[in-house]
Amino acid sequence: MNIKGKVLDENNVPLPGVNILIKGTTQGTQSDFDGNFSIQAENGDVLIFSYVGTKTIERIVSEDNTYDVVMESDSSELDEIVVVGYGSVRKSDLTGAVSSVSAEELSSVPAMTAAQALQGRAAGLFKNNPKKSDYFNLIYEAHLPRHLMTIDVETGKLSKLYRENAWLNHEQFSPTDPNLLMYCHEGPWHKVDRIWTYNLSTGETTLIHKRTVHREIAGHEFFGPDGKTIWFDLQIPRGETFYLAGKNFETGEKTRYQLERNEWSIHFNISPDMKTFAGDGGDKSQVAHAEDGQWIYHFKPNGKELDSEKLVDMSKHDYDLEPNVHFSPDGKWIIFRANFEGSTQIYAVKIKKHKA
Repeated sequence: MNIKGKVLDENNVPLPGVNILIKGTTQGTQSDFDGNFSIQAENGDVLIFSYVGTKTIERIVSEDNTYDVVMESDSSELDEIVVVGYGSVRKSDLTGAVSSVSAEELSSVPAMTAAQALQGRAAGLFKNNPKKSDYFNLIYEAHLPRHLMTIDVETGKLSKLYRENAWLNHEQFSPTDPNLLMYCHEGPWHKVDRIWTYNLSTGETTLIHKRTVHREIAGHEFFGPDGKTIWFDLQIPRGETFYLAGKNFETGEKTRYQLERNEWSIHFNISPDMKTFAGDGGDKSQVAHAEDGQWIYHFKPNGKELDSEKLVDMSKHDYDLEPNVHFSPDGKWIIFRANFEGSTQIYAVKIKKHKA
């Protein structure tokens, strides 16, 4: 049945952006700008209401299908808060180096904003964590509130769609449905159920792939041209068995093409006619630790596997720059970026070989 209601703060002011989740499921929604919400639930389901700075509330669904919920402030003592380059985080939660700047030091610096005052004083944060693997964990572990947003390109109006205390990233609209937005829970892939969709019409979020074993990872997701299937890199477990996987979210049908270690790619993509795939390979330092993986690949499905063709030798390319393969609109070329000639350039390789 359809459950409706309104979420208020302790002053009876409507509270937007409250997460409402059916306990034990991935089905959820969020209160709108007037605090209103609507969700499909059954008798006996437990609704979990959560919002940053407030106590989490649970309500059991009964025959009454209207619920007004008041979120109470969480008065528990807070740890010392440290301001970092991407927001604020409890000092006890940080795993990397931190530069502390006192209020007195900030007030002595002539600056328009606190962020400007922090420049130079806390510059060591990223200096001490220069690698993606270092600051990646810091941002993930902060669990700061973030929004999915849209911007009207004609009026410039910013609309906040969805809020969550997680690192939201990799947003992609469906190529066929303007109300369907794919996004990810960013962070160490073996710690997150990464791939989600958000329905702009209903406010519902849906998990596309749930990890099933320890250190299973899934990521670098992308839509198929028909907007029905989401494809992604799947490893069960990480660095051991490699698949290019897809899920048709209309039918629930799952597809997996197994890959050799050398064929694993940082990114994959699909041709406009949805018959073949492309991959951009990877070097020995990356998750597959491939001995001969530095290639631009063209893949053709063959049963449950992919037959690969090596199109471009990437052995002189520095894979700190991800090639990000794409097909040309006519499907005849694979387009990628590379630095094997010294500077970063955009290249294209023709898929069909010239006859001798």
